[in-house]
Amino acid sequence: MVDALKLKLKTLPFGTHTVECHLDESFFNIEEQTEVRHADVNVTMNVTRKSENTFRLEIACDGTVTIPCDRCLDNLDLPVETDYCLNVEQLGTELDDSNDGLLIVPSDWRELDAAPIVRDTVLLALPMTRCHENEDDCNADMLELLDSHRAEAVPDDDDVSETTGTDPRWEALKKLKEQQ
Repeated sequence: MVDALKLKLKTLPFGTHTVECHLDESFFNIEEQTEVRHADVNVTMNVTRKSENTFRLEIACDGTVTIPCDRCLDNLDLPVETDYCLNVEQLGTELDDSNDGLLIVPSDWRELDAAPIVRDTVLLALPMTRCHENEDDCNADMLELLDSHRAEAVPDDDDVSETTGTDPRWEALKKLKEQQ
C-alpha cells in the first residue's frame, strides 16, 4: 500500500503515470496516532514527469473516514472527496516546502515518498468541527453526562442590588453618565 506511493524520481519515464491504492486506518496511524478509527479511501495519483527535474502530482481521494464525534465520542463516518495538485522540482541540496503547491526536493533524491502528502490531503479535507449532523444521532448517555457537568451562571447575592435587580457597579456608571 505505502510502497505504491514511493515515486522513483530518477528512473520515472517522461509522460503521465497513474498510481492507484486503497488506504485503511493503518495508513493514517503508521507514523503517529491520529483520530482515524476506520478508513476506506481510494487514491488515484497521476504523476507527470515534465522535464528532467520537474514533476506534477495530481491526487484524487474518494471514500470514507471514521473518527470520533466531537460531541459524544461515538464513531462518526465522514465522506472524503478531495483533489490536490503539487508541483515537484529537484533543485539544490535542501528540501523546501514553504511554497503552497510547490515542493522543492534535493537534486540527489532518487525517490519521493508521497504517502505523507496523501495522508495530509485526506486529513485536511475533514471538517474542523466533527459532530453528528443531528444531535439525536449522538450517544444519549454521553449527552446526559455532559449536561450533568455543565456549569450554570448563578449570580452572587453581593453582586445584585435587591431594589433594582442590577449590579451596583452598573448603577455607579449610570450616575457618571447622567452627570454629563
